Amino acid sequence: MEEVSVSVVMPAYNAAQYIENTISSLQHQTYNNWELIVVDDCSTDNTCDLVTRIAEDDHRIRLIRLEKNFGGPAGPRNVGVSEARYDLVAFLDSDDIWHPQKLEKQVDLVESPDEFFACSSMIDFEDDSTIEFPEIGQVSVDHIGFMAQSFRAKIPTSSVVVSKSLVSKFPFEESPNYKAVEDFHCWLRILNAGVTCRKVREPLLYYRKSEGQISGSKLKMMKKVFMVHKNYPGRGLLISILFTASHILGGLYFRYLRKGM
Repeated sequence: MEEVSVSVVMPAYNAAQYIENTISSLQHQTYNNWELIVVDDCSTDNTCDLVTRIAEDDHRIRLIRLEKNFGGPAGPRNVGVSEARYDLVAFLDSDDIWHPQKLEKQVDLVESPDEFFACSSMIDFEDDSTIEFPEIGQVSVDHIGFMAQSFRAKIPTSSVVVSKSLVSKFPFEESPNYKAVEDFHCWLRILNAGVTCRKVREPLLYYRKSEGQISGSKLKMMKKVFMVHKNYPGRGLLISILFTASHILGGLYFRYLRKGM
């Protein structure tokens, strides 16, 4: 098929500490046919100044400054999707890092941009100096369906490349109750529509672990995951408890022992 273009959506809020390194990891991609949409959620630091300076030298980068703070990434992501110029959308949080071959390896999997959904494995990190980028040859791919994602979150958001039409049909839930699980909820709905996520086994995403992340609070996350399952159509109390337990136990194993997903 013809070369495809990718719109990369990056929500940002007071992201000045890390956003330059994150954007640099995009600019150093071996696949160059992309645009970056940075959606600033009313930052009070110099995030916008940094992005504006970078964009002056790279016209693939656009900055959208929101007038109202959403208080979470769901709203900015939805805005970014609506502004995307291309049929494929990738998500990259403002403190994460991509392997240089990330887009190249995922775009290689595209057969049609109309119903495409892919992600990759990831590695947790805290210090940028510890990141290494091994050369990646032929990739191995797993297929994630609705039930697999129900039992345990397997799709790291900053690794996702998805058809704009799909994520527009199933947008991120912007309610504050869904903060930190809005992505899990979004992927469930896409998978439940019969789409399969193709997951590259090789880690193409480096996920920054930092203090204060709500995803790091086990009790808060357990309550939120249970809420997603309990509110999901057709799920009763027992199955919601089962899925929540498997989700949390799997998360503990992979995130705290394996240091990745």
